Amino acid sequence: MGLFDQVTGMMGGGEAGKFKVVLEWINQQGGIQAILEQFRQKGFGEVVSSWLSGAHNQSVSPEQVQEVLGTPAISGLAEKLGIDVTSASQLLSEQFPKIVDALSPGGEVKHDDEDLLTKGFHLLRDKFFR
Repeated sequence: MGLFDQVTGMMGGGEAGKFKVVLEWINQQGGIQAILEQFRQKGFGEVVSSWLSGAHNQSVSPEQVQEVLGTPAISGLAEKLGIDVTSASQLLSEQFPKIVDALSPGGEVKHDDEDLLTKGFHLLRDKFFR
């Protein structure tokens, strides 16, 4: 299931706001590139490569997400979403690879001035309104 299918599911379930919160949170962490670099530095370079390659996305566990990103950062997301840290870690472990995959056509995340939230909504617009 791709990012758009997931977002459509979220929207259908009345959870479009969660998608926005996650994208805003990623921006607050320094953006996708910064998070990918954290994963690489913690020994998950091969996993990151799978997310960027367009091939099968290797998975990460909620515990690995928490190890890489840290409890304080995930706690901030959990608070914004009104869920516990374990649930936020689970959400990120499931969704972050899909988000990276969707935002990295050609195998890399583009460096430009457009923030992740804007990119995410442009992707949605292009998917549903063209």
